[in-house]
Amino acid sequence: MRKLLVTILSFVCIAFHVHAQTDALGSWNVINLKYTHNNKWSGFGEAQLRSLRFYNNYHYYEWKLGVTYRLSDQFAFTLGGGDYNTYAEGGNFKTPMNNDETRLWQQLVMQQQLKRFRFEHRYRAEQRFTSDGYRNRFRYRLNVSLPLSASNKKSPTINVYNELFFTDRAPYFERNRVFMGISKPIAENMSIQTGYLSQFDYRINDETGRNFFLIGLQFDLERTKGSKKASGAVD
Repeated sequence: MRKLLVTILSFVCIAFHVHAQTDALGSWNVINLKYTHNNKWSGFGEAQLRSLRFYNNYHYYEWKLGVTYRLSDQFAFTLGGGDYNTYAEGGNFKTPMNNDETRLWQQLVMQQQLKRFRFEHRYRAEQRFTSDGYRNRFRYRLNVSLPLSASNKKSPTINVYNELFFTDRAPYFERNRVFMGISKPIAENMSIQTGYLSQFDYRINDETGRNFFLIGLQFDLERTKGSKKASGAVD
């Protein structure tokens, strides 16, 4: 328990240090629950809450559910859907809303191992039912992770990813999202992730491209002990 408290306190100290550097930094908060049924099937639920200032000016929240089927050790396929809500800037959940969206998506994840580095390629197609009508969107994310210890599974892992967003309408390129952070198990079925996320939006009105301090909690439940956890379910 003492180690758990020290770990959480360390992440909180990082957050306050980042806040001291700039009050223009927003917050990006994630909680994820994943249930692994067996080596092939798993499901997840996730909720996010975002603000344009450091835990102020909340403008966005979402929730989503999905199911993943592991095709092999390298490939996993996910079907998901959720509700996504974006509010106007200048306050906490300020109206009128910029976007009220229901979204369905299909996703393929491919994993590659190169020594201690793990590369994850994520391809996603989205069907978006927005306040302004129907839209298609396509996303590609390259994630690179490096455990700081090859033998200790409880050691921190460095994570870096870049994600590109495209549409089938001009100008086609919609968004670029970059993340740099670290994750660490803090209990048997619980891990924490924190880091810096930068988002650039190009001609889109359903969110605002900014810089964010990200913190996330993930809970993993297994029906059968030792089941392989499907990848690609967590945003």
